[in-house]
Amino acid sequence: MLNSPNLLSLSLGGLIAGILAGFLGIGGGTILVPLMVALGYTPLQGVATSSLAIVITSISGSIQNWRMGYFDPERVMYLGLPALFTAQIGVYLASKFVAYLLLTAFGLLLLINIYLVDLKKHLLTINQAKPQRIHPAIARLFTGGVAGILAGLFGIGGGVIMVPMQILLLGETIKTAIQTSLGVIVLTAFAACIGHAISNNVLFIEGILLGIGGLVGAQMSTRVLPKLPDATISVIFRLMLGLLSLYVFLQAWQSFNSR
Repeated sequence: MLNSPNLLSLSLGGLIAGILAGFLGIGGGTILVPLMVALGYTPLQGVATSSLAIVITSISGSIQNWRMGYFDPERVMYLGLPALFTAQIGVYLASKFVAYLLLTAFGLLLLINIYLVDLKKHLLTINQAKPQRIHPAIARLFTGGVAGILAGLFGIGGGVIMVPMQILLLGETIKTAIQTSLGVIVLTAFAACIGHAISNNVLFIEGILLGIGGLVGAQMSTRVLPKLPDATISVIFRLMLGLLSLYVFLQAWQSFNSR
């Protein structure tokens, strides 16, 4: 039964996740999954329900990009189609992991993301005229496929992986990569959500609450947060990921001991 404290926590969590998604070009799963675990939901419920919330948030952001002329359907489909299939692999794996292993894997992903945040900036210094070593079609299949697996497995949109991989493998600019990633996240999160819904893992009321909060947060971030210093936001974000990873590892340890 959804009580008032949980309702408030879910709404605020969705708001924060939406702010980060809109400003940093990432999915909200890094916030939403640990939040739901802290509120007493199982890791699998957190992963599944997060995918529903991300669908709502990413659709809102993509519609805004389309209205502004920044939405490229061709780029989105090239990455999104393989992700639609591989997301089901992630859903299947998520249902097979015991709770402490799923939490441990998610904690490791958070730590990797700390590096990837910096990697995005470092990749901007790569000479874009340098010939590609990987065929673009293979690069797109690989990028979209990995993003889909992560979406199904961890309840994240996959943007934190897609953005640096588009820059590194496809030579995209950071702006184009983020805009394309947001569109692909609609597909990856939707595919993951359908897979989890079929398995009865999605909590729809909680997911809608998180999604509405994320929708509002994404709109706020596009108007307010870009005015803040990038360096300050980057430091806060990395610190947040580090603290979240420690919390998730603690939850994994407690789950392991309670077997």
